[in-house]
Amino acid sequence: MEQKLNFFTEVRNNKIKSIVLMIFFVVLIGLLGFVFGVLFGDFVTVTILTVFFAIIYTLIMYVQGSSVVLALSGAREVTKKEFPYYYNTVEGLSIAAGIPMPKIYVIEDTALNAFATGRDPQHAAVCATSGLLAKMNRQELEGVLAHEMSHVLNYDIRMMMLAAVLVGIVTLLSDFLLRVFLFGGLRSGNNKRENGNQLTIIFIIVGLLLAILAPIIAQLIKLAISRKREFAADASGARLTRYPEGLASALEKIKNDPDPLVDHANKATAHLFISTPFRKTSGWLTGLFSTHPPIEERIRRLRAM
Repeated sequence: MEQKLNFFTEVRNNKIKSIVLMIFFVVLIGLLGFVFGVLFGDFVTVTILTVFFAIIYTLIMYVQGSSVVLALSGAREVTKKEFPYYYNTVEGLSIAAGIPMPKIYVIEDTALNAFATGRDPQHAAVCATSGLLAKMNRQELEGVLAHEMSHVLNYDIRMMMLAAVLVGIVTLLSDFLLRVFLFGGLRSGNNKRENGNQLTIIFIIVGLLLAILAPIIAQLIKLAISRKREFAADASGARLTRYPEGLASALEKIKNDPDPLVDHANKATAHLFISTPFRKTSGWLTGLFSTHPPIEERIRRLRAM
């Protein structure tokens, strides 16, 4: 009963966090739009148009985002005949979790990795690399797929997809705003600026800082969300299989993968994978901007269950 209660609490919290996340980014995008408006002399119209563009883009990506992610990743949908154990495992986990079976995809790549995407359990997809399917034993593969199914079950996929889309919008607007500043934006638009209006100068300084800091803040929020969700999905996946060692052993194999680079992975989709799809690096900044918590800590927590 307590586990069921925790599950419903987790889903409710993720839905609330998704709304809060959208509100935060709408405010951030509105601020960027306001700065655009100050530069071009009509802050009301430009702010409204900027926020309207962001909302329409977000709605489109909310519906089509998973298809875009799968296409960018070079994934193809597969059948039960082609990968029977993969298919049967996802089907069994779906029944155990009480959710519709997601579509299953494969990326032809030797790296050991997997991810889930979609907007809810009714519109979800699970994807694994061919390398993962080839090198994991039955318990390890089940552990990895249970981790990904937990992302679906807990509505992590919605929050992580929204975070990626909204970070992309903020980065795009910030980049455009910086170009306006660098390539003549300061010399046009509001006539008050030419008259040395101090308030306008303050707006320019704040706008420049916002253009620089907004994408960094947005990216850090996305990464913090991603890292937290990985620990939660590890625990939830272990409960689903009732065998934490399966996922722990799989993570050890992933950790020791000599070529972890997923060829079609990029910064927009990296946070979706079970482990970072890029080559291993180290350092304080690397940890700060990492999409995943340390894999050693994840293994330790699983084996302590």
